[in-house]
Amino acid sequence: MSLSKEQLDQYRTDGFVIVPDFFSAAEATLMQRELSNLREQGIGRNVATDGDGETPSTTQTNLQIIPLSPQSEVFRAIPYAAKVRETISQLIGDPFVLQLDQIFVKPAGQGAGTGWHQDNHYFRIPDPTHGVGMWVAVHAASVENGTMHVVPRTYQTLREHTRDLGSDHHLSCSVDETVDTVVPVEMPAGGALFFNYGVPHCTKANLTDHDRAGMALHFLKKELIDVASAGGRVRPILSGPNYKGGADVYGTSLEGAWESMVS
Repeated sequence: MSLSKEQLDQYRTDGFVIVPDFFSAAEATLMQRELSNLREQGIGRNVATDGDGETPSTTQTNLQIIPLSPQSEVFRAIPYAAKVRETISQLIGDPFVLQLDQIFVKPAGQGAGTGWHQDNHYFRIPDPTHGVGMWVAVHAASVENGTMHVVPRTYQTLREHTRDLGSDHHLSCSVDETVDTVVPVEMPAGGALFFNYGVPHCTKANLTDHDRAGMALHFLKKELIDVASAGGRVRPILSGPNYKGGADVYGTSLEGAWESMVS
């Protein structure tokens, strides 16, 4: 799947583009089934707190699974899907790596949001347009269930971030939703939002009767990995002359694996 000129122009101008049909219904169903398997195994932890940044909340849940790829062969294969690699190449060029992968689950009726922030406050790369986040609606995402919200055309300015006391680790920035232009990202299951590392974004609470999950993959130009890396974790190379299809990281090639799973 290639992005159109219009989609690329929007991405360059606004800092993001929404592709509602990026993954098919069958692909979304596979993600949902695998996420259910992970939750049945007790994988993931609630990062929501009761307002002190430390005490796990007993009334709200923001379940985080990070890193995602070591937990699941299914999710491990997604960054190697041909259409994912082609789209990221269009957005930031080659070569690039997978920097981070995670899922946040907002359970029905008590799902806590993730406060406003810019990814580049964490990653600190010189130019935020050289990294791209890919947020996938594992379940249909709407305003009612707290979908992702973004602020367009403000990505070049890094806002001040402070400790978010509703989370055990998160840092958040200020967005005045009465002044800033805020775009809610509503998509069917399988839709994808692509945004650069400078775009302010957040999710809201899920107070509906159905769970909602979003998968976030972050990709970075390979020459910047020393700037943005932490902890010595190997970042899979996804394009360029050193691309091995995952064999260099996982011992076996994942080229075509995602496509085989959904065929």
